[in-house]
Amino acid sequence: IATVSCNRKDRVSELINQMTLEEKCGQLTCPIGFNFYGKDGDSLWLAEDFVGMMDTLPLGSCWAVLRADPWSRKTVETGLKPRESARLLNKMQRHAVENTRLGIPLLFCEETPHGHMAVGTTVFPTGIGQASTWDPELLKQMGEVMGREVRRQGAQVGYGPVLDIARDPRWSRVEETMGEDPYLSGVLGAAIVKGMQKNVCATLKHLAAYGIPQGGHNAATADVGPNRLMSEYLPAFEQAVVFGGAKSVMTSYNTIDGVPCSANEWLLQNILRNSWDFKGVVFSDLNAVNAIYATQHVAADPAEAAAMALKAGVDIDLGGFNYGGFLKEALQRGLVTEADIDRAVRHVLQLKSDLGLFENPYVDEALAEAEVGTEENAQLAKQVALESAVLLKNDGVLPFGENIKKVAVIGPNADNMYNQLGDYTAPQDPERIVTMLEGIREKRRAEVTYAKGCAIRDENDANIDEAVRIAKSADVVVLVVGGSSARDFKTNYEDTGAAIVNESISDMDCGEGYDRSTLKFHRQARRDRLHPRPSFGHEPRR
Repeated sequence: IATVSCNRKDRVSELINQMTLEEKCGQLTCPIGFNFYGKDGDSLWLAEDFVGMMDTLPLGSCWAVLRADPWSRKTVETGLKPRESARLLNKMQRHAVENTRLGIPLLFCEETPHGHMAVGTTVFPTGIGQASTWDPELLKQMGEVMGREVRRQGAQVGYGPVLDIARDPRWSRVEETMGEDPYLSGVLGAAIVKGMQKNVCATLKHLAAYGIPQGGHNAATADVGPNRLMSEYLPAFEQAVVFGGAKSVMTSYNTIDGVPCSANEWLLQNILRNSWDFKGVVFSDLNAVNAIYATQHVAADPAEAAAMALKAGVDIDLGGFNYGGFLKEALQRGLVTEADIDRAVRHVLQLKSDLGLFENPYVDEALAEAEVGTEENAQLAKQVALESAVLLKNDGVLPFGENIKKVAVIGPNADNMYNQLGDYTAPQDPERIVTMLEGIREKRRAEVTYAKGCAIRDENDANIDEAVRIAKSADVVVLVVGGSSARDFKTNYEDTGAAIVNESISDMDCGEGYDRSTLKFHRQARRDRLHPRPSFGHEPRR
């Protein structure tokens, strides 16, 4: 950096002129980062995986270094608290600046669909709850808090908001979306982007038509024509780009009419850049570039997959090494030109310049401790949660009167903190969470009894009788049912982080990778399988 102009306008071009092909490919590669460090007590160190990778392929960015969840195997104890996060990312940034030839700072990208997915941060309602507020200004404030918490810890890119239009409720990721309405999703998405981008670069997820997969299966092809695509599934993204000013976009896993979204030049060039005048960076979703070859079978080999994605307009290969490992081969085979590579590198370097990383890539570690996961931020999350509540019907039951002396709280979600937080949530300190049961006990002077009854996927009826008993003796019953996207450390995962469905998952019946075959409660669906009702036209004779 010392050898190039301090003029922002010229800096990017001068850097590109000095870069080797390997350095350019490195700028377009964003590996998973949660194993790039070690921790023992107060000691933090850079893992050999990170140091070695920077020696052979100087990276442009890292994803999910601070992520904590069962997939990353990071808990409240083994993950990083906010000040530790800032210290680690400063350490990684210093290594990139001081130990690579050109000293180009790293982009650190983190998940922020409803709060930063890291230990000690503020958790907001999931997207479907955010949309239920119908309040752009409130969500703009939420976006500002999420962006500030990410930036204070040293990262500069937040993956969110999720603007997929949900039209198949069997799909496992509906809860992440803002629902089925393009206009509402667009207005709220633009507001969140404006809030986030006071501190970080927001990333719109996932372009495009991801919320209508065949059969409700995550990442399956979307059967949609250009008219519906333009009128229903793209407007929310257009709003967030044109009016929100989003600086980055992520492609989706699915294909549209047989074309993978990560290889769709019409979508990423004609629509996104030309029609919407988008100037930012396009990320693939995790391993989506490799999927063009490995699972979608559109490319003949990894090099061709890399070439197809790059020429279509994907700037950064998230999680994979198709760009880092195969773009050079693609260039040698004439599948891409160096101008194609330079175009993507320019987008990445320009974003780094716009974020001020060339002037100051480091953060104040004390601010991370002071401004992340604060009580003030928690109160805002509470306000979003209150505004998200929807009362469908009230026959004079609410509010509870003084005549209510005994309250029975029943159900698998009544006293389970993770079941009420949603997917993409980091492990939490139990002291920071109030369950439905705890809240009712705190607020009501009445006698409060509780029975779980069953788990969400439980096939055991042994505890149902207790629930019935306390219900009969109560003046009012608060029944807390529904599904759960809560992951646990017994869950197995795909390379993309999606849950692999099996019997070891105790409660999870939705969330990424857990698509549904039925919209019924799990126990009800099981009863229907065991005791099927006669179907129409096959009723028994009387």
